[in-house]
Amino acid sequence: MPDPNIGELAATVFERVVTKKPIEQWAGSFALFMALGPDGMKSQEPGGRLIEADLEYAQNSTFRSYGELEELDTTRVNVFDAARYEWKIHAGTVVFSDLEKLRAAGPEAKVDLVTAKVDNAMNSHMANLNTAGFLDGTGNGGKDIEGLTKLISETPSTGTVGGINRATFSCWRNIAVSGAKTLSAFDNIRSAFTTCNMRTSRGGTKDLCKAIVTSRTVLEGYASTLQTYERYAMDGKKMRGANGAMDVGGGLMHAQAEMFYDEDCSPSDSAYFLNSESLKFYYLKGAWMKAKPAVEPANQLSAIVRIFTSGNFGTSQSRRLGVVFDIT
Repeated sequence: MPDPNIGELAATVFERVVTKKPIEQWAGSFALFMALGPDGMKSQEPGGRLIEADLEYAQNSTFRSYGELEELDTTRVNVFDAARYEWKIHAGTVVFSDLEKLRAAGPEAKVDLVTAKVDNAMNSHMANLNTAGFLDGTGNGGKDIEGLTKLISETPSTGTVGGINRATFSCWRNIAVSGAKTLSAFDNIRSAFTTCNMRTSRGGTKDLCKAIVTSRTVLEGYASTLQTYERYAMDGKKMRGANGAMDVGGGLMHAQAEMFYDEDCSPSDSAYFLNSESLKFYYLKGAWMKAKPAVEPANQLSAIVRIFTSGNFGTSQSRRLGVVFDIT
């Protein structure tokens, strides 16, 4: 007997859809931008040709000891300048044909197709930004945002950041500390983290690092060096506990800094020490993950939604940022 097409069962029994929308299977944590947070290292700006951070880069050298009637040094010392960063654009589109929207409009629709596609687009846009946020800005012919690899360099005495040559101005260099092992895996990671944390601070008490973003391998390596203390207690119906520096349902910390891992961290053997006062993602007002109204092409039965972000990472004080690199 011939098989006409889909079979008797499929033709007579509907599928039981148990999900309210498609369940995402591909996205990472976006920990870098999540660490920035709505009140953290993001800064909305109303406009401007460029992003400019005013800097006080030098000490007034006329201040010293003098004799009773010795003439004071009246040299005018330049102490101010500025770092400048370009606005960058990351964007994408979502296309809906009239046919697919109409087919998914009735009671036969399994999900809200338009909403599901926009959700996927937002995640895709964030994934692109987050990946670029770890790189050096040279991608796509220099159109990419400038990321941590450039702003928090393993070789901070070279390169130009914000238009300032780091080979010339030592005050504009971030902190870089090797995390390479001496004998066994991760045997230097905690001391390297402590050194970087102290050197990026002011006297070990001010301008302290707020967050450390790294790879899962490094975070697990750090956790493996902690001494284990286990404690469990019932809080209502929830179990709470602690193991080393990690709380159940929480994350690791080094000193005062919360630690995250990000699947996009590059290089994967590095850990970035971030300070919300010194590192910002600057974006133009109305240009953060902005979805513009759908437009319909004159010669096509479809609608196109455009989503974009216009901004860039920038630092106003490189020496408050650090990286522990070559962690083994």
